[in-house]
Amino acid sequence: MKKIDPVVDEAIETLNMKDGPTRRKLLKGTGLFSATAAASALIGACSSSNSSHASTAKGVAGNFPKTPGWQFWFVNHVYTNPFFTPSKYGSYDAAALLGLPQPKWGGSASTSSVSEMVSFLDEAIAANAGGIATSVINATGFTAPVAKAMNAGIPVVTYNADGTYVNGKPVIGTNRLAYVGQALYLSGQQMGQEIMKLIPTPGDIVIFIATPGTGNIQPRYDGAASVLTPKGYTLHEVATGASTSQELPAEKAYLLSHKSVKGAFAVDAGSTEFLSTALGDANLKIPSGGFDTLGNTLSNINAGKMDFTIYQDPYLQGFLPVLYLYLYNLSGSTLPPPDTDTGLTVVTRDNIKPFLTSSRYVGTSSAEKYVKRPSGPIKEPMATTST
Repeated sequence: MKKIDPVVDEAIETLNMKDGPTRRKLLKGTGLFSATAAASALIGACSSSNSSHASTAKGVAGNFPKTPGWQFWFVNHVYTNPFFTPSKYGSYDAAALLGLPQPKWGGSASTSSVSEMVSFLDEAIAANAGGIATSVINATGFTAPVAKAMNAGIPVVTYNADGTYVNGKPVIGTNRLAYVGQALYLSGQQMGQEIMKLIPTPGDIVIFIATPGTGNIQPRYDGAASVLTPKGYTLHEVATGASTSQELPAEKAYLLSHKSVKGAFAVDAGSTEFLSTALGDANLKIPSGGFDTLGNTLSNINAGKMDFTIYQDPYLQGFLPVLYLYLYNLSGSTLPPPDTDTGLTVVTRDNIKPFLTSSRYVGTSSAEKYVKRPSGPIKEPMATTST
C-alpha cells in the first residue's frame, strides 16, 4: 500500500473509519492518496452524515446519547414564594440543556404544609417520575414517602432543606441520595458573627423567622444563637408567618412595641425583604440584616438601609438537582450525586454590584441572556463549605 498523506489519514479518522474493511476499501479502491481528494470526500461524507443523523441528534444533549424523556418533579414547601423563582428557572434551564421535559413543581403553595408536600410526592411516585427533588422541612414527615420512591426505583435528592438539626447536629430523616443547598446551621453561625461585628456590645436582638421549627430556616436561628448567646446577647425569636402578606405587619408590630432592641435580623427571604420597611415605620435606625436577595433586600442594602444579606444561590438549587438526577439515570446509577453546598456569601454594599443586574439567575427577570461579569477586582469572599 502506498504511503498515505497525513491529511488523508486525519480525514478518515474524522469520519470514524477505523482500521478495517471500510478504511482499506476507501484507500485501495478509490485512490484517495491526495489531500485534495480527501478533503472532497470528507465534505461529501459529512454532509451525508449530517442529513442522515439529523433526527437522531435532535434532542440529544452535547455528546451524551439520546435518552428517555425523564420527567423530574420538584416538591416544595412554598412554591409560590418569590425566593424559588430563580430555582424554577434553574431547573427549567438544566432540563432544556439536557433535552428533557420541563420539571413539574408543586407541593405546598405558601403554608409549608407537610401533608400537601407528601401528597404531591405521592403523585410523582404514582406517575413513575424519572426523579424527584424535594425540600425536607422536618426529620420525620418525609421518611416513609422518600423510602417509598427509592424502593420504587425513583431516585430522590433533597434541596434547600434536608431535615433538621438537634444541638447543632443534622437529623436528616430520609434515605435520599444527596442534598443540594446551603449548610443551614453554619449559615446561622455566620450570621451570628456578622451581628457581633455590627453590635460588639451584647444586648437585646430580635431575629424574625417565617415558620419556627421548620428545617429550612430554624437551623439558621439555632446557629446564630450558638454564637451569640454564650457571648451574653439576649435573643428574641419572633414568627412572621409563611405568607409574605403576613411578614411586614408582624415585624412592624413587634418593633413598634420593642424599640429598645439593639438590632433586628431575619432568617428567611420574605422577613428579610420587609425588614427595612418595618424599621422605617417604627422609626428605628439600628443594625439589620438577613438572608437571600429578593428585590427590596438588594435595593435596601445598596441604599444603606440594611447592612448585609447572606446569599445561598437558589438558581443552583434548581439547576443542580436536574443535572444530578440526569447523570444518575444516564450512567446506570454509577454517578451517584454528591452533597453540594450551594454557598454562603455575605452580600454588603461593598460587593453588591453584580446582584443588582436584572437576571433570571437571581429571579429578577425571566429573560434568557448572558450577563457580563463586572470588570475590576473580584470582591466576593471565598466560598464556605459545610465540612
